[in-house]
Amino acid sequence: MKKLYFIAIYPPQEIIDEIKIFKQDLALNYDNSKALKNDAHITLFPPFNRELDLEKDIHIAVEKINTAIPPFEITLNGFGSFSNPKTPVLFVKPEENNHLKELYLRVQQQFNFIKYSFHPHVTVGYRNLSFENYLKAWEVYKDKEYKTNFLVVKITLLRHDDNWIPINEKKLFI
Repeated sequence: MKKLYFIAIYPPQEIIDEIKIFKQDLALNYDNSKALKNDAHITLFPPFNRELDLEKDIHIAVEKINTAIPPFEITLNGFGSFSNPKTPVLFVKPEENNHLKELYLRVQQQFNFIKYSFHPHVTVGYRNLSFENYLKAWEVYKDKEYKTNFLVVKITLLRHDDNWIPINEKKLFI
């Protein structure tokens, strides 16, 4: 049986809760409920399929990721979007961060079987967000202020079992 997996950075619960308010607004006012299914995160490696009996190999690859870097701060500042008419996305923007790019590159060294361009973001609206509703929401969110920061201390491997559940983590260290 195949399962979906992905690797992400999660902010602390209070930031997840703050971002959930934006997701609830999109669900209520812009007919976009899909984003409510997932907690706020930054994807380091996108969802991929693997047979469940090969999961041990995924754990081994996660353990091989070089996380010998000090914990670092990410600042989330304002909103951005991908305005693709078929699949628009509204998100919270992290500020430019070399440590985040370095961590992504280290993940890519072990997980390099999917070509993936890295555009770090925290999704607020996507999937069932129509382009028309995206345009309406973007008018509200493009100038909306939201700024916070958090310390990245680990990366998380998740598996989809009706919901995304954490199954492994790798701490950053000096």
